[in-house]
Amino acid sequence: MIDAAGHGPDAFSDALRHVRQARQLSQRELAELEPACARWEDDGSVAFVDRAGRAFPAHAELRVGEVPDWLGGRYNWSRECENARWWTRQRSPRPVVPPPQHRRARQDGAMPHDSVITEAIAAYAAGRPELEEATERFVQLVRELLDDAGINYLSVTGRTKSVESFAAKAEQRRDGVLLHPQPLVDITDQIGVRVITFVPDDVTAVAKLLAEELAVIDDRDMGQETARAGRFGYASRHLLVSVDASRTIPAAYASLRRRSASVQIRTVLQHAWAEFEHDIRYKGTVPEEHAHDLDRRFTLAAGLLELADREFSAIRDRLQQALPERPADPDETGGGGGIDAQDLAKFLAGKYADAGWSRGDHYTWVSGLLLELGITSVEQLAEVIAPVDGADLNLRMGYRYPPGAVRRLDDALLATFGERYVELPGNAHRRASLETRLHKLRD
Repeated sequence: MIDAAGHGPDAFSDALRHVRQARQLSQRELAELEPACARWEDDGSVAFVDRAGRAFPAHAELRVGEVPDWLGGRYNWSRECENARWWTRQRSPRPVVPPPQHRRARQDGAMPHDSVITEAIAAYAAGRPELEEATERFVQLVRELLDDAGINYLSVTGRTKSVESFAAKAEQRRDGVLLHPQPLVDITDQIGVRVITFVPDDVTAVAKLLAEELAVIDDRDMGQETARAGRFGYASRHLLVSVDASRTIPAAYASLRRRSASVQIRTVLQHAWAEFEHDIRYKGTVPEEHAHDLDRRFTLAAGLLELADREFSAIRDRLQQALPERPADPDETGGGGGIDAQDLAKFLAGKYADAGWSRGDHYTWVSGLLLELGITSVEQLAEVIAPVDGADLNLRMGYRYPPGAVRRLDDALLATFGERYVELPGNAHRRASLETRLHKLRD
């Protein structure tokens, strides 16, 4: 019996990987399996046996005649097995497959794995345009999650692994054995998303948010791993995520349910160190006689940047504690064009002194929403939100981490104007999330 192996809507890929590894299936057999799985929808199962069962949809409207002969023969699939965990029952023992180095090479000298790699690279190249679209949607999804949560960040970017990079990784070997015997499944960074924050606390907040909103397949804190080894060096949080099938998501992201993305989260300083170090080392420009000295200097720089990150965090914490509430200045208006973003930032820094920082462009954005509401001065804004009970609002919203000042204002405006605020043209792209938050406020 196979034990439970985590959870997540990337179960489709998970199950295929286990099929491939357990049965040594050919690319042709896998190509036969995948179309039949197109109708399958993950429902958030947490057990591998359930997940694997649904990889070939025994629970769906599938007739025995639709089952490929090779699959039905190997797994004794039948109508009676529909509600059983047939994946782990009545299965033949795993065939004994000799290690790659002992397999007989073809007459042309190539190993059997070579054709698998070639087919995988060709399949990846053919499917890459769809991956590029999925990458853009993952980036948009992560941005929306961060913006809605009010977490401050510098940037969210994405990249789709190039065919050349995929091919190089697919061909990697150790002692003659392929590191990724099924490249299309084993190479998990085909879609990459990178989140750059300003301070380490926000790295933690982003990781926590993604864990709550998405299914996390893997989570590695490279900085902690380096620290546990007693060293300074590369620091970044690496998550492998997919869309949580148990949640309702906008139709625009429905196609992401069967894909995963590798997400890197790091601070600006961690990013600078990683990019510079990667550029120097991987371009092969370090003379051998200077390698040890440069290693030492990179280590020293990593230690200094870690100290700088801590100081930036301390500065932010001190400012949040020290800023008194700032009275509205009647002279701070937009001259009929709305409240100036800088003036709004100053006002909110005093109004919500304990709030986290918000992105600079968010002040401009929320100023536009205020203009749609007819609020054109800081003094007018102060009067509008004065009746809002901040403590009660915080309790009803159930913030999971300190939201930014703009998010606090956003919720105060939602509490004040209700449906009118939801229906503003400037909120058209997030009406569903605003309606959910409004429901919380009224419960």
